[in-house]
Amino acid sequence: MPDRFDLWFLPVLSFALSAILITLLHPLLIRYALARPNARSSHRAPTPQGGGIAVIAATTLVAAAAVLLMPPLAGDPLRLILIFACAIALAVLGAADDIRPMEALPRLLLQGIAVLVALAALPPHLHLFPAVPWWLERALLFVAVLWFVNLVNFMDGIDWMTVAEVVPVTAALAVFGLVGALPRDAMLVALALCGAMIGFAPFNKPVARLFLGDVGSLPIGLLLAWLLVLLAQDHLAAAILLPLYYAADATITLVRRFIRGERVTQAHRSHFYQRALDDGMSVMHIVGRVFWLNIALALLALSTLLNTTLALHLAAVAIGGIIVGLTLYRFGKVKA
Repeated sequence: MPDRFDLWFLPVLSFALSAILITLLHPLLIRYALARPNARSSHRAPTPQGGGIAVIAATTLVAAAAVLLMPPLAGDPLRLILIFACAIALAVLGAADDIRPMEALPRLLLQGIAVLVALAALPPHLHLFPAVPWWLERALLFVAVLWFVNLVNFMDGIDWMTVAEVVPVTAALAVFGLVGALPRDAMLVALALCGAMIGFAPFNKPVARLFLGDVGSLPIGLLLAWLLVLLAQDHLAAAILLPLYYAADATITLVRRFIRGERVTQAHRSHFYQRALDDGMSVMHIVGRVFWLNIALALLALSTLLNTTLALHLAAVAIGGIIVGLTLYRFGKVKA
């Protein structure tokens, strides 16, 4: 494996490239991609969106450069080409939706095509649950990855929320790659994405001067889902723990809205973190809690890598579920 200094230079490079691209694009985004406040918005002033263009561009370019300069990291180059082609396709779809909102069905169909191609880029031998037929597991993975792509989009509703999620998760995935829990090519993607999100962070700091937009949240969701599936092959508990807050908030909210008979494809303000904001909790307080919660989940995930006993894995997932549940309870608690 290349020297670790070379590997940790990757997020530094993607950080710089992301920040430079955002600085160059910002005047154009102000002119052509303003997100104006509405009844479901958390911002009060028109704010440009589209920062995801720089994040995905930086991630893609740095990952490509790493493969060219450090061939041992490439693994299966075709796999990386396919996954980044899918991410770029979702970025284009997200950009179109940012400019002119699309109907839910065609948007979901196009996302589904990208997810199918991304699943084809998984190693053919990958089988998380041997007791489940391979074709059925792939069908379930399709639903799970498609949902994950959308839940990252749904959860990107306040300043720094996606930063507070993606930075700890990708940093943890990079560390896991260093100890052999992830393929090398996946590790470099995690490093590049982590750096690119840190480069975006100063522009999205509350009160944000720039939003990520669907052009960023959709492909980020796909890249994270791909990384987590690869991790789950040998470390299922860790793959469950890392995204647990995002998955719990978005999934519970969706189920509650479905039970109440609400249109689940319609924009809303009923996520737990949005309810906390409406209840008077500050944006910084919310994203701070999410960030430190994700650090705790990452440490629990690391413990499952260091100790392979089933009892510890079950205990780690249970503890993760408890602390996520307590956070959701605090966010969802309404003042008397």
